[in-house]
Amino acid sequence: MKRSLFGRIWPGATAVVLFAGFVFPVYWMFATAFKPTGDIIADDPVWFPTNATLEHFQKAVDADHFWTLVLNSVTVTALSVVFSLVIALFAAFALTRMRFKGRRGLIVTFMLAQMAPWEVMIIAIYMIVRDNDMLDSLVPLTVFYTMMVLPLTILTLRGYVAAVPKELEESAMVDGCTRLQAFVKVIFPLLAPGLMATSLFGFITAWNEFPLVLILNKDAEKQTLPLWLSQFQTAFGDDWGATMAASSLFALPILILFIFLQRKAVSGLTDGAVKG
Repeated sequence: MKRSLFGRIWPGATAVVLFAGFVFPVYWMFATAFKPTGDIIADDPVWFPTNATLEHFQKAVDADHFWTLVLNSVTVTALSVVFSLVIALFAAFALTRMRFKGRRGLIVTFMLAQMAPWEVMIIAIYMIVRDNDMLDSLVPLTVFYTMMVLPLTILTLRGYVAAVPKELEESAMVDGCTRLQAFVKVIFPLLAPGLMATSLFGFITAWNEFPLVLILNKDAEKQTLPLWLSQFQTAFGDDWGATMAASSLFALPILILFIFLQRKAVSGLTDGAVKG
């Protein structure tokens, strides 16, 4: 039987409404960043920035410590992603290919660690960092950001490693490769989608992290962009154009990464979730 007209239209219409609901705030943020101040405070909303200006972006990049905090955020985020991927690769391989006592318990521990809110440990984290005289440093941020993304990274890559046939690894070892060489030359190149998925997740988590840097780093030059952005409106009063420009600059790296990696990232997360 043919479906009714309503039955054919409503799934697409629902998808369009949801898409518009998610995309509109992002569009409004970028549009406001380009509008002149007069258009922003006008009684009637200006939907399109016909008289686009870069004045607000100039105010944002000229703010105190902006480029220093950009470097801090990029450094902490990049190191966290790299460290978590390296550790997770070997951990996922061990959990998938090797059998040892306590293996299942370790997997359950990673799942529980991923589900538990890390904020319950914020006091303990502060005391550890303070007692080791490492407040106002990027090192603790890098370490704890790595720990935050590591459980899901391991679980995702474990599923992806399990999807690679053991026969490929065994054939390489028969041809003279060690287990490590077989992993590097055979398995590693097949993990690109999984690596992209987990690296994107790690990047978003570390890039957006706010509470930890608020607690550990009081020095303005040792903070990261999320904390700077939260204080930005105070520095500029009610300058919504500059605030939206700063928000746009902060969101831009994530949008660019997602646009370039979305296809492989989605396939990597899906495969990692259902295999192994």
